[in-house]
Amino acid sequence: MNKGIYFASFTALLWGFLAIALKVSLNYLPPVSVTWFRFSIAFVSLFLYYLIFDKAKIKIIAKPPKLALLAALFLGFNYLGFISGINLTSPSISQVFIQVGPVLLAVSGFVIFKEKASFRQIIGLMVVVLGLFIFYNEQIVKIAGGLKEYKLGVLLIMLGGLSWVGYAVSNKIAVKKFNPMQLNLIIFGLPALLLIPFVSFEKFQALSIGDWLLLIFLGLNTLGAYGSLSYAFKYLEANKISVIITLNPLITFAIMAWLSTKQVSWIEAETLTIISILGAFTVLSGVILTVLKKKTITPVK
Repeated sequence: MNKGIYFASFTALLWGFLAIALKVSLNYLPPVSVTWFRFSIAFVSLFLYYLIFDKAKIKIIAKPPKLALLAALFLGFNYLGFISGINLTSPSISQVFIQVGPVLLAVSGFVIFKEKASFRQIIGLMVVVLGLFIFYNEQIVKIAGGLKEYKLGVLLIMLGGLSWVGYAVSNKIAVKKFNPMQLNLIIFGLPALLLIPFVSFEKFQALSIGDWLLLIFLGLNTLGAYGSLSYAFKYLEANKISVIITLNPLITFAIMAWLSTKQVSWIEAETLTIISILGAFTVLSGVILTVLKKKTITPVK
C-alpha cells in the first residue's frame, strides 16, 4: 500500500480524536490557553528535534518566509475558531461544520489556481450546502435552550474553516520552495508567541497529572497530524489525501456514540437525531464529491 495512505489515515485518526480531547480540556482551561499550549508543545518538540539532528533548518526562524508567517496567522485563527466553537457546541457538531474547510479549499483551487471545476464537483458543493442546512436546522429544533450559543459556535467553527483555507493556500505555495516540517517551526512558533499575553497561566497550577497528559496529547496531536499530512503529500496525490482526511468526523461520531453509552461524567453525551445524522452524512458525501478529482495531481517532492 502507498505510504501516503498510511500518513493520511494517521492524520484522519488524530483529527478524529482531536475534537473530543479539546472539549474535555475546556473543563479546566479557557480556549486561548489550550491553543497556546498546543502550539507551544508542537514548536518545542520540533525545535528540539532539529537542534539535535539538523541545526541548519533552525535558521529559518531568523528569516521566516512571508508566506509561512501568513500561514501561521491563519492556522492560529483556525485553532481559536474551532476550539471556541466546540466550547459552545459539541465535538460531532464541530466536525460537521468544519468541513467547510475542504470545500472552500476546492473552491479556492477554481478561483486562485485556475483549476477547472467538473460537473461532479459542482453537484458536490450543492450537496454540502443541503447537508449543512438539514443538520443546522435539525439541531436548532432539538435544542431547548442555548440557541444563541449554538449559533455563535457554528459561526466560529465556520470562520475557523475559512481560516484553515487561508493556511492551506499559503502553505501550498510555500512548500514549493521550503521543507514542510521546517516551515512548521514558523507556523507553530508564531501563534505560540503571539498568544502569550492572553494565556491564563495561573490555571495551569491546578491541573492534575491526567489534565497535563491530555494537554501534552493535544500538543503532540498538532505535531503528528500536520507532520504526517506533510509527508502524505510527498507520497500521495492531494485529491486522494483530501478524501481520506475528510472521513475523520466518522471517527468522532463513533467515539462519541460509544462514550454516550458509557455515561461518562467528563464529557456531555450527544443525542443526534436520525435527521441530524442524515444531514451529517450528506455533508460528508458532498465534500467527497467536491474534493475528488478525475485527474491525478503530481505529488509534492
